[in-house]
Amino acid sequence: MAFALIAVFVPLARKIRTGERPKGRWWNLIETLILYVRDQVARPSIGHHDADHFMPYLWTAFFFILFCNLCGLIPFLGSPTGALGVTAVLAASTLLVVIGTGVKKLGPVGFLKSQVPHMELPLIMAIPIVPLIFLIELVGLFIKHFVLSIRLFANMFAGHLVLAVLLAFIGETWGSSLVYAVAPASIGACVAVNLLELFVAFLQAYIFTFLSALFIGAAAHPH
Repeated sequence: MAFALIAVFVPLARKIRTGERPKGRWWNLIETLILYVRDQVARPSIGHHDADHFMPYLWTAFFFILFCNLCGLIPFLGSPTGALGVTAVLAASTLLVVIGTGVKKLGPVGFLKSQVPHMELPLIMAIPIVPLIFLIELVGLFIKHFVLSIRLFANMFAGHLVLAVLLAFIGETWGSSLVYAVAPASIGACVAVNLLELFVAFLQAYIFTFLSALFIGAAAHPH
C-alpha cells in the first residue's frame, strides 16, 4: 500500500512543484480530492488558521484509507481496513494527534481541565459532580476513537461478508439444476454490491477523515 501511494503521489508532487496547471483526468481527480479534504473537511472543522498544520496527517489518512478500501474491490485481494488491527492503529494515530494538539495548545493541565465543560455550580454540588464529569469525558475521549476504528472496520468487513455469502449460494447449489437460476442472480447481486462498495470506499475514507478533523478541532478549540 505504501508503494502504491508513493507511485501516485511522488510524480504528482513533482508536477505540482513546477507550478504547471493540472492536466489529465487522473491529475485533476487527485487534486480535486486534495482540495476537497482541505477546504470542505479540515478548515471548517479546525479553522483556517490551524487547519493547514494538520493537512499532512489528514491527507495521509484519507488517501491511505481510500487505497486500502479500493484494494478490496480487486479480485483475490483483501481490504486492509477490513482488519480491526489496521483500523485500530489508524484510530490510535488520530488519538495521539488529538492529545498532542490539546497539550501543545493548552498545556497538560489545561488540556485535562478542558475536558470538563464550564458550569456554574454551587461548591457543594461541584465537589461530587465535576470529578464525575471529568471521568466520563476522559473515558469518552477514548471511546470516541475506539468507535472510530470499529465503524471503519465494520463497514468494510460487512461488505466483503455480503459478497462471500452471495458467492456461497453458487457453491451450495452446485451440482443441482438450481445452479442455473442461482448463479446469474448471485453474480448480478455481486456486481451491484461491488458498485455499492466503490461508493462506500470513498464514503468511509471521508467519514474517518472528517471525524478526525472534528476531534482535532475540538482539542485545539475546546470552547
